[in-house]
Amino acid sequence: MDLHEGAANGHCEGVLDLSRRNLNSLSLVNISEERKRDTKQLCLSFNRLASLPGSVCMFYNLEFLDISNNGLSVICEDITRLTKLRTLISKNNRLDEFSLPKEFGSLPLEVLNLSGNRFEEMPAQFMKLQRLQSLSLGGNRLQSIPAEIENLTSLELLYLGGNLITSIPPELANLPYLSYLVLCDNRIQGVPPQLTRLHSLRSLSLHNNLLTYLPREILSLVHLQELSLRGNPLVVRFVKEMTYDPPSLLELAGRTIKSRNVPYSPCDMPCHLLHYLDLASKCPNPKCAGVYFDSCVRHIKFVDFCGKYRLPLMHYLCSPECTSPCSSNPQSDAESEDEISVPADRLQKVLLG
Repeated sequence: MDLHEGAANGHCEGVLDLSRRNLNSLSLVNISEERKRDTKQLCLSFNRLASLPGSVCMFYNLEFLDISNNGLSVICEDITRLTKLRTLISKNNRLDEFSLPKEFGSLPLEVLNLSGNRFEEMPAQFMKLQRLQSLSLGGNRLQSIPAEIENLTSLELLYLGGNLITSIPPELANLPYLSYLVLCDNRIQGVPPQLTRLHSLRSLSLHNNLLTYLPREILSLVHLQELSLRGNPLVVRFVKEMTYDPPSLLELAGRTIKSRNVPYSPCDMPCHLLHYLDLASKCPNPKCAGVYFDSCVRHIKFVDFCGKYRLPLMHYLCSPECTSPCSSNPQSDAESEDEISVPADRLQKVLLG
């Protein structure tokens, strides 16, 4: 379908709106060079485009492109010629990990929204988008999050809700500016304690997963204002587990050295033992001065959130003796002297219902 100057009446101050025109191709032979030059935003949503037309690269100053709701299965190589493109929205199409050009990662994208497509894994090209600040892949068929996600160091928002994801990679914690993390409606069973390194995180959506507890390190997310947990097993039930492997002779020796502050120096032992001693973790029980290395007790403790909600957090203790005699009773645990709580000003909203 050819577009004439008069037909493109959606053009206003650099915006060309060609959405809902029943287009199955894009011929721009009747569009003036001036209009091609001045167009910075192009909307082609709700048409019948099976692939992104190569003619779109004629808008060489394009910064924003919306090609949602078309049934697209291929994005052509020509898109890489749009060297000023900052935002690409292609929701509700038929794209998968084989639909993108090889050099897609060379685009200067800051916002990429491919929700409602057919991705089963994140394409490797995404991991090269160094300027990307917002990535939305909700409602796809993703089964995992690649460790290479840590390469997107400018990312501020990551939306992966409505997929088939079963775990969160620790590498996700290496995103220094991540503020909004949406992982709802997946199959996630645990949260890695490394997420405590997400110092910029303000909102964490984990509702409708398979979580039975949270790591106690989540209390270190000092900027977290919203935590969504409804629809998880931890809301309606919690699982208490106490597993303990007796410490090795190496660990017993290491515990003695660290807990009794025995002095040592590089001249006293091999490098690998010095490194081992540096790995000691302090027992979180305030009444215990012990440490542990590899052998510890997994213990679930209820924590008060904002004076209203009680969540089971995972603790790692140095020995079974560190657990409270009444720890099997949630109410008794709630009244213990070493109760941990999160003040209301630290977490403004906890969504459980």
